[in-house]
Amino acid sequence: MDLEKLLTDRLAPAFAAVAGGPVDPVVRRSQHADFQSDAALALARRLGRPPRAIAEEVRARAELADLCSAVEVSGPGFLNLTVADRALGGLVTALVADPRLGVPVVADPETVVVDYSGPNVAKEMHVGHLRSTVIGDAAARLLEWRGHRVLRANHLGDWGTPFGMLIEHLVDLGEAGAAQELSMGDLDAFYKAAREKFDGDAAFRDRSRLRVVALQGGDPATRRLWRLLVTQSESYFLTVYDLLDVTLSRADFQGESSYHDLLASTLAELDRLGLLRRSDGADCVFPAGSVGRDGEPLPLIVRKSDGGYGYPATDLAALRHRTGTLGATRLLYVVGLPQRRHFEMVFAAAAQAGWLAPPARAEHVGFGSILGPDGRMLRSRAGGSVKLVDLLGEAVERATALARERNPGLGDAEAAEVGRAVGIGAIKYADLAGDRRKDYVLDWERMLSLDGNTAPYLQYAYSRIRSIFRRAGAAARPDAAVSPVEPAERALAFELVGFPVVVDAVAGSLEFHHLAGHLHRVAVAFSAFYERCPVLRADGPVRESRLALCDLTARVLGQGLFLLGIRTPERL
Repeated sequence: MDLEKLLTDRLAPAFAAVAGGPVDPVVRRSQHADFQSDAALALARRLGRPPRAIAEEVRARAELADLCSAVEVSGPGFLNLTVADRALGGLVTALVADPRLGVPVVADPETVVVDYSGPNVAKEMHVGHLRSTVIGDAAARLLEWRGHRVLRANHLGDWGTPFGMLIEHLVDLGEAGAAQELSMGDLDAFYKAAREKFDGDAAFRDRSRLRVVALQGGDPATRRLWRLLVTQSESYFLTVYDLLDVTLSRADFQGESSYHDLLASTLAELDRLGLLRRSDGADCVFPAGSVGRDGEPLPLIVRKSDGGYGYPATDLAALRHRTGTLGATRLLYVVGLPQRRHFEMVFAAAAQAGWLAPPARAEHVGFGSILGPDGRMLRSRAGGSVKLVDLLGEAVERATALARERNPGLGDAEAAEVGRAVGIGAIKYADLAGDRRKDYVLDWERMLSLDGNTAPYLQYAYSRIRSIFRRAGAAARPDAAVSPVEPAERALAFELVGFPVVVDAVAGSLEFHHLAGHLHRVAVAFSAFYERCPVLRADGPVRESRLALCDLTARVLGQGLFLLGIRTPERL
C-alpha cells in the first residue's frame, strides 16, 4: 500500500544499473507531480555526468508503465512521477475491502508493558497526570491494535513513609468516616488534614512512625487499614478514567507495594554482580556514562543510609520483573521529561545487570508541560494544581453548550453525549496533536474550534460523512470499485492510502502528532472533495465509487481517532 515504497522499489534497479551500485531513489511527494525523485542530482557529481542525462536514462530503464501514467524529467534532473488513475484506484479499492484498512497484524508480536498515569493514593489526580494518561493510553491502544500483547501498568504511589500518617488519620476519623470522606473524591483534603496533624502534633507524629514500621513489617491490622485507603483511592481514580475515556481498569493498578517483596532480592542480585557500592552510607549503583556537571560519576541510590528503599530500587525491581517474569521485550515509561536523567540511569543500571538485554529495550516516552494562557504552568485560581476532574468537567460543559448552540434540536441525552465526546476529544487531541516533547498552552477557544487542526474539526468531518449515508438511505457497497479521476478525488485517495504507512511509523516512534496530522490532512482533503465532487447527485459507477470513498474516509477517521482515544459521534 505504500506508494513511495512501490515507486522506490521500481526505481532502485534502474538507478543501480546506471550507477553501477545501490542508490536510494529518494522518492517523496511533490507539488509538481504526485511524487518526485531527485537522486540523479546527487549522483551526477559521483558519475561526472549531467543529472538530466542520468534521469533520462533511469526513466528509460525503470519499469513503471503499470504504476505511472507519466514519468517526466524536469528542471536540472528531477524525475516527476504521476500515478495512473487505475493504479491509485486499485490501491484504494483494496483498502475498501480490507477491514484493517491496510494495517496488518504484526507477524512477530511482542509483550509490551506501558507504564502510565501513576497517581498517588490519597491524593487528587491533577492536571499533571493528564499527559501521561492520554499519551500512555494512545500507545496501549495503537500497539494492541497492531497485534502486540500489551500490559498496562498503572504504577500507583501506594507505599512509603507518608502512609503512616495517612493510616493514623484514618484511625482518628474511624473507618466509616474515612471511607465516606474518601468516596466523595476529596482526597486532597484527607491528605492535607493528615499532614497538618503530622506537622503540628508530636504524639501523632510518633504514632505515624510506628505505623510505618508496622506496615512494612506486615502487621495484619495495619495492612487492612492501608488496603482500605488504596481501595477507596482506586475507586476514585476509576471514575476519573471513565470520564477521560481511557482503557485503564482496576486490574492494571500496580502500586509500588507490589514490588516491595522483590526489593531485597533485587539488591542482593546487584551485590552479587558486583554493581553495588557503598557511598556516604547508602548502597548505590554507578551506571556507566552517568556523570554530573563536575564530571564525577552519579550514583543511583537503591538503598538509603537509613535502610529505606528509594524510587530507583522500586523501578529496578519492576523492570527486572517485567523482563524476567513477564517476558516483556518493550518497556514504555510514559513520564514527564524532567525524569529523563533518572530513567537513563535506571535503564543503564538494568543493562549492566543483564536485566535489559536485547531484544528487550526500555524507552522513556517523555513529554512537556501544560501551560496556562500566561505561558506558565497551569494553575487554579487559588494558585494550586488544577484538579483533573475539574478540567475535564469544564471541557464537557463548554462542549455541551457549543453543541446546543450549534444544533438546538438536540435532546438532553444526545447533547450530553456529544458534549462529552467533543470536550474530552478536544482535551486529548490538544495533547496529542503537537510534538509531545514540547509544552503547550491550554486554549479553550482553539481546542473546541470547528476549524483548524482540532478534534472537533475531525469529528465534524466524520459526522458529515455519516449524514451522507443517512440521506442516501443505503450503505456503501463493500465490493465497489473506486475510480479516482477528479483532482479532489485523487488528493483524498493519496491521503487514505498513506494511513497504513503513518500507523506503522507511529507504532515505532510513539510520536502521535504524526498520526493526528495525517488525520487532519484526510479531513481537509475530504472537505475539498465534498465541495467539488457531488456524491448523491452522481450516477451509476461514479456514485458508487464516491460513496465507497466517503465510507473509507469515515473508517480511516474513526479508526485513527479511536487509536488516539477519541470518540466519533454520528451527529455533531
